[in-house]
Amino acid sequence: MAPLPRRLRRAALVPAGALLRIASRPVGGGTGMTRAALGPLVGRPDAGGSVVMVTGASSGIGEAAARRLAAEGATVLLVARGAEALDRIASEIGASGAGEARPHPCDLTDLEAIDDLCERALAEHGAVDVLVNNAGRSIRRSVDRSGDRFHDFQRTMQLNYFGAIRLILGLLPAMRERGQGQVVNVSSAGVQIRTPRFSGYIASKAALEAFSDAVQAETREDGIRFTTISMPLVRTPMISPTRQYERIPALTPEEAGRLVVDAVSGRPRRVAPPFAHVLAAVDRVSPEAMDVVRSRVYRMFGE
Repeated sequence: MAPLPRRLRRAALVPAGALLRIASRPVGGGTGMTRAALGPLVGRPDAGGSVVMVTGASSGIGEAAARRLAAEGATVLLVARGAEALDRIASEIGASGAGEARPHPCDLTDLEAIDDLCERALAEHGAVDVLVNNAGRSIRRSVDRSGDRFHDFQRTMQLNYFGAIRLILGLLPAMRERGQGQVVNVSSAGVQIRTPRFSGYIASKAALEAFSDAVQAETREDGIRFTTISMPLVRTPMISPTRQYERIPALTPEEAGRLVVDAVSGRPRRVAPPFAHVLAAVDRVSPEAMDVVRSRVYRMFGE
């Protein structure tokens, strides 16, 4: 039998893990994607249903959100680099009889390819009602190991920021002309926390959030809604290289996908986990206190 202190620590992990999981559940979203909640977006006589473009739809959060959106009656445009995976997912959605999905392979680091994607989508569907910017690249590396790896910052910014901006600029005019539309940006709670070793990733997501906040003011009267989802940890291949995350509670891709769908329904401005709100508030009051916390976290975990 294990020593008493060890048994007590193990016993404490269960409620501690449950509490952390509760604190990690983002709040601020809708109440579920229903035809009543979506109002004119689903079942419109002129369009036959909402058209939702989901990037990063070949796996993880994007795939889960796309499947649920299609099941709720939307026509989902699946966007990612992997044409084979998109074809498979679209076929499975079609075969299930739960909605419609159409594959649109695209390298979102190629700005001209994004322009072509927008042109095809608008030509085929007239407009995209909802754009879900989910595709993303993460990089975990401390700054002292980044001096000769500037390309890591460039690649991350290219996909997470410039790619998303190019899509928004390509689809926004048609949304404004129709007087309705939504852009959902899947961001990270790390933007509020300023997690050490993720400076490149966090900076790219923070840039997209700042852009969206500024543009929201310009498009508010046109019926456009920008929604930012500050995702906590999600158990996807993106986090698999970081072994420390194996023992930290995380959402499943299905749970994260449901958050995306709820955000399309409720159209909130922001969705974020409670712990991120609390830490962001502390940071505003006392940045020095959060510097100490972040410094300790940085030293607790290795590269």
